[in-house]
Amino acid sequence: MSMAEKPLVSIITPSFNQSQFLESAIQSVINQDYSHKEYWVIDGGSQDGSLEIIQKYADRLTGWISEPDEGQADAINKGFQRTRGEIVGWLNSDDVYRPHAIKRAVAIFQAYPDVGLVYSDVDSIDAEGEVFNRMSYDHWGLKDLMAFNILGQPGVFFRRCVLDAAGYLDGSYHYLLDHHLWLRMGLLTKIHYAPDQVWAAARMHADAKNVAHAEGFGQEAYRLAEWMQKDDRFADLYAENEKKILAGAHRLNAFYLLNADQPAAALKAYGRAFVKNPSVVVKDWRRVAFALLSPLKVNALRDRYLEKRKQHFIKNESSR
Repeated sequence: MSMAEKPLVSIITPSFNQSQFLESAIQSVINQDYSHKEYWVIDGGSQDGSLEIIQKYADRLTGWISEPDEGQADAINKGFQRTRGEIVGWLNSDDVYRPHAIKRAVAIFQAYPDVGLVYSDVDSIDAEGEVFNRMSYDHWGLKDLMAFNILGQPGVFFRRCVLDAAGYLDGSYHYLLDHHLWLRMGLLTKIHYAPDQVWAAARMHADAKNVAHAEGFGQEAYRLAEWMQKDDRFADLYAENEKKILAGAHRLNAFYLLNADQPAAALKAYGRAFVKNPSVVVKDWRRVAFALLSPLKVNALRDRYLEKRKQHFIKNESSR
């Protein structure tokens, strides 16, 4: 593929006081084997040494800024405004791309000209970068997204024309801002899943939003459900799929409440999901069991099971 045939890919990294992870994120982008790309780092005025890391790689960046902003959505939107690539993605400063990620995403866009958003499975890594789980998805469309089947954000790429038509991130969302964008894009374009591919890894650590503010995700899920119900673009589909959508919102709330060590509240949310659509809860039977066991003070048993599951995953991956 000649340079003239390669679409320009724009990657944006929003950054704020995550110097311990930022360098790994930057390296994972600049070391991609796809040369026709531009890369912007949008920092929110970090005071933890992040600026020195950004300056270290400044000659390999298309550009960077470091100034106070209004949060993650504002930073990413600044990146959208500054980039010009036909294909766009963003990588948070605590996540990393896997080798060949951009090249493989571009190949799908070229193979399917009518597709506007592509996504892969995503690894879960800990603070040290060790893989402990794989978030596997499926061939999902708009109805699936409406029912809160969540895509791993770092494994998503989309066309600029779809972004411009859908609009940028809504700064009033802080936890499901990406899902809100995918829903709006899903109204406009086909979505394509790349099975058996892993383009990125999402880092789970104490300061990550999905750990430190886990309870906020469910509240935004309910807000999104209400928005879909009232928005004329979604209203008919919402009416046809209301039980699945609400069950998905309750399940998502339960999932993150359990992450926030609130098992009783998680069980209540799972109960509400079960009333709306029992099959949704069946998928999470292990987590429901954990929620039931937690009040019985058997967390050690749960932790041993999780450790065995992690070791089983690592063993399987190493034998491939």
